[in-house]
Amino acid sequence: MRDALGEVQSVLVLGGGSDIGRALCTRLARGRCRTVVLAGRPEDGMEAVAEAVRSAGATTVEIVHWEATDPQGHDRVVDDVFDRFGDIDLVYVPAGILGSQEAFDADPAFAATAVDINLGGVVAVCLAVARRLRAQGHGSIVLMSSVAGVRARKDNYVYGATKAGLDAFGQGLGDALVGSGVRVMVVRPGFVHTKMTEGMDAAPFSTTPDKVASLIVDGLATGKEIVWAPPVLRFPFAVFRLLPRALWRRVAERG
Repeated sequence: MRDALGEVQSVLVLGGGSDIGRALCTRLARGRCRTVVLAGRPEDGMEAVAEAVRSAGATTVEIVHWEATDPQGHDRVVDDVFDRFGDIDLVYVPAGILGSQEAFDADPAFAATAVDINLGGVVAVCLAVARRLRAQGHGSIVLMSSVAGVRARKDNYVYGATKAGLDAFGQGLGDALVGSGVRVMVVRPGFVHTKMTEGMDAAPFSTTPDKVASLIVDGLATGKEIVWAPPVLRFPFAVFRLLPRALWRRVAERG
């Protein structure tokens, strides 16, 4: 449970090798967070994240195996973590893959996998998480959406579609949990310099994992339901989402 100062003391990261997750958990561990559970695949680089959060002050750090595409594993992994570690204050869910539209066009099965990971797997595991958080009567879920989901671009509309679905799910889940003591925050980052975007040309208003982590921490402290990263992105996208499609196609081509 959050302490008397309202700070997070325990966190479960679903997608434990995430660069933003590393920055977030390190920041929390420098405060009063002492328990960090990283869930993901062995190849995701979770050992480096675990070492970083231990160095920052976390005293209980554990890595567990979780596959977003395993429909039988979500309840098992979530129940195991909550049963062994007790109350979890924060569940951060950065799990997902980017891919490219060219790769999806060439291999529709890969596109289906991306949908399964980014949307299907995250929805399933978050429903399992929501059940346990509702039972404990408190906690927060932070979902990583994207500005790509606000309005899909033709250069990666499969990825944009997964994030649009996740964004809608996060908002609906948050509404469903009102009054339970559980909150949901949806984060909409733009281009973030991470291992996922390495080698790509940075988009305008690009940001870093540390800056996104800071915005998440601030959002948790102030009870925000939507966080744009960086915040300036809310203004152009308020316009973009209303543009006629023909005009949006021209804007997206230039972006």
